[in-house]
Amino acid sequence: MAVKSGPGWICDRTDYRQYLMRRRSGAEGDVKYWICGVALFAAVVNTNAQQNPAAPSLIACGLHADMNVICGVRASEDLELTPDGRYLIVSQYPTFRTPGAPADLVLLDLTTQRLQALPVTSMPTPGWGDASCSAPVALSPHGTSLTRRRDGPWQLFVVNHGMRESIEMYEPVKERDSWKLVWRGCVVSPLAFNDVAALGDGSFVGTHPTALNQTGAPAANPLQGRATGWVAKWNPSSGETELPGTRLAYPNGVNASADGRYLYINVFGTREVDKYDVAAGKIVATAKVEFMPDNLTWTRDGQLIAAGVKGARGNCPPESSTPCIQAFGVARIEPATMVTTPLFDSGTRPIIVGVSVAIEVGSDLYLGAFDGDRVVRMPMPTSK
Repeated sequence: MAVKSGPGWICDRTDYRQYLMRRRSGAEGDVKYWICGVALFAAVVNTNAQQNPAAPSLIACGLHADMNVICGVRASEDLELTPDGRYLIVSQYPTFRTPGAPADLVLLDLTTQRLQALPVTSMPTPGWGDASCSAPVALSPHGTSLTRRRDGPWQLFVVNHGMRESIEMYEPVKERDSWKLVWRGCVVSPLAFNDVAALGDGSFVGTHPTALNQTGAPAANPLQGRATGWVAKWNPSSGETELPGTRLAYPNGVNASADGRYLYINVFGTREVDKYDVAAGKIVATAKVEFMPDNLTWTRDGQLIAAGVKGARGNCPPESSTPCIQAFGVARIEPATMVTTPLFDSGTRPIIVGVSVAIEVGSDLYLGAFDGDRVVRMPMPTSK
């Protein structure tokens, strides 16, 4: 959601999250975040009050035949499978429905299906981010990326909106039968990231979906195919730079091939996944999907999985009482050809609200969401 505040600023969910973090910490911060936070909260309340008919209640927590609804999580925006395959790292951040809840990273034990804390220690390390970047005062995580560095260690890069816009860099370290994170470094940006893809040399690419709507000019509408932001690349020698040819209608999730040659960019506003050739500096192929793609994950056999809600407003299908934010789709994409195979369509089943990610775990598929209280496990569909 985005609204226009009194001074003419274009406000989106990032501004609201910043407002929540400053409110909890007692920081003064930028007045824009306070005004935007109040404006967005009022807009959501007004929108909810006008819903007619009322949205159907989500299915209850617990087992439903071969589906398990795991509750107790908060806005499971992104999911990463730990290297041992035993846990999911869950990225949680504040939402309109849980304004007082802490934002953090937690572990989901795949054996017990229970959540547990993910301890974090700090050890700044050369070669991880900007040498002048200090540890975060607060963490409000968004998109995440877990890959292996060419020099050996695993790296978890996390989009952070807590008191600053940054990419936080952690090393996941095995600790007895579980995991902890060691904060190694970071990069601060003047713009809000949505998602990040960590590269093997310690650099990264990230999406700035609202960068073009931050000037005070009338906001472009991504649902009309108009560009609202771009994809940026960061490395130690050049810093952050905009990648040519990536001004898109709300660039959302992003992932990269193992060699970094290709990027795969979810274009939320036009319901497509673009394949971007980094060397050529242009989009070379596009896959269309039947939903608004949010995050991208890799399967064990090198396929991509995209997931997202059916729409930003209205009911899906139109004749139903199921809001589009409760309806979602999942698709598999073959990265070489960009051929798309639909895997799952929720139809009118109110399973989860705001689906943002789907990840393969063994023979199962786990779903996370940018809102709500749950993660959902289901058998991996073979096709729609």
